Amino acid sequence: MNELRAFEAAARHLSFRNAAAELGVTPTAISHQVRALEAYCKLSLFRRRPRPMTLTDAGARLFLVVRDGLDSFSTIIAAVKRDRDRQPLRVTTTNAFAGRWLVPRLAGWRKERPDIPLEVIGTDSVLDLEAEEADVAIRYALKAPSDGPSIELFRDQFWPVCTPALAANMRNPGRARDLRGQVLIHCYWSPADRTAPTWQRWLKAAGKRWRDVPDFAECQHLSFREEAHSIEAVIAGQGLGICSDVLVEDELKAGKLIKAFDLPLSGYGFFLAWSNRHHKAKAIDAFAAWLRPRQTTT
Repeated sequence: MNELRAFEAAARHLSFRNAAAELGVTPTAISHQVRALEAYCKLSLFRRRPRPMTLTDAGARLFLVVRDGLDSFSTIIAAVKRDRDRQPLRVTTTNAFAGRWLVPRLAGWRKERPDIPLEVIGTDSVLDLEAEEADVAIRYALKAPSDGPSIELFRDQFWPVCTPALAANMRNPGRARDLRGQVLIHCYWSPADRTAPTWQRWLKAAGKRWRDVPDFAECQHLSFREEAHSIEAVIAGQGLGICSDVLVEDELKAGKLIKAFDLPLSGYGFFLAWSNRHHKAKAIDAFAAWLRPRQTTT
């Protein structure tokens, strides 16, 4: 490619000196590159004597093709770059966070940054940012990801929550003993996660604070694989759930759900992560700035 660029510039200017000035190299370098191309073609491409320099028939034929080819390369590369810059910022996060927190707030993002469209990829699988499976990720973990740059957006806590109507039907609202016979709503957490905010952990913690806390077996149970489904069951009044105050932030503010007991479990961090030297760095910075002030206040 270097030899073709040198040849095209020299053929266009009919001058090694002018070609060298355009490409930022020495005339000697242009001469060497042209001679290397002539050696490869086994043909002379320029008539160097007598002055002025002119193209041979072979050189003239090659110049037309190379000139058009370089113009085409330049045009398509510019188009590819332009199209790349116009592509939406692809954001991957968990299904629960996407559906319950991010998506309801996207109207605010579009109003603030209509120039940066988003593509939200809700999945509980961890996508590879280095392989460009997504541009940026909102990771949910105890500590910051170690495979690239990240910032912590906020952290959550898990509270026992229920509808006001369900709480009103409890004999002693706010007292753990009244959980006896109630439906406890569960969602799946990995058995390997010893910090998982489960009802078993909450009942154990409650037993250290209050007397007459029911055993796990003294309650009824309703389980879901997806966290979002368990939250919907709680909102529907089907029982009490241990829910992230980030994911039920809107329902708590609106009074659709209440904290049934003043005893939370610690949660996890929401981390915005991206790959090094990402070509959408400015868009990522804007997205991070938009996310960070919107911390949960419940």
